[in-house]
Amino acid sequence: MSFTTEKIESPESPENPENPENPENPENPENPENPETSNHEWIDLGLSVKWATCNVGANSPEEYGNYYAWGEIETKDEYLESNSLTYGLSLSELESLGYIDSEGNLTTSYDVATANWGEGWRMPTYDEIEELYYECDMTWTILNGVTGYYFTGPSGKSIFLPAAGCFDSESYEVGHKGYYWSATPNDNDNSDDGTTPGRWAFSLRFNDDDCYDFDGGYRSDGCSVRPVFE
Repeated sequence: MSFTTEKIESPESPENPENPENPENPENPENPENPETSNHEWIDLGLSVKWATCNVGANSPEEYGNYYAWGEIETKDEYLESNSLTYGLSLSELESLGYIDSEGNLTTSYDVATANWGEGWRMPTYDEIEELYYECDMTWTILNGVTGYYFTGPSGKSIFLPAAGCFDSESYEVGHKGYYWSATPNDNDNSDDGTTPGRWAFSLRFNDDDCYDFDGGYRSDGCSVRPVFE
């Protein structure tokens, strides 16, 4: 992994300046060899899974898309602890209630990527967001007026993740930071008094300096989702 902090005032993808939205296949953007993807586009970065070109709720790489609380498949006006379905639940409770499977990741019923895009699409696991970070070169840039990162994989192809910010009672850090959910909860008790486990889920978080955290954030927060396809 290498990291570039220089801001590039350009809408062009590093590996394919003539077609930033689908650098892997400029003449066939809908990936017709994979019709089961429901016409959503993916990029083969050379990793263990293929990554979608845009967020859930978006129609292009630079669009922010929708925000979702972890383990929920509908948007909300506010993203609060009081209206979260999973905040405060332990791993054993999440599994017994059907939110996560025996491997510790969201089941299809509570995976917003599967719910919105169909079979084959899902949220990335913790291991997969770690792989994206450690195996890709990252370039902070501006795509069609939107700040975010290009992640360029071992294949030489790239995806763009916009700095869409986050939501609780209102949006914040839009254009400055990105918060992207994984399908994997974090059961660490990060509360000051040691009495509030089950508050977190792993996520990829970044600003213009680095991807600075994988431990995640409150499950109640509204964050972006970038699906993967196997």
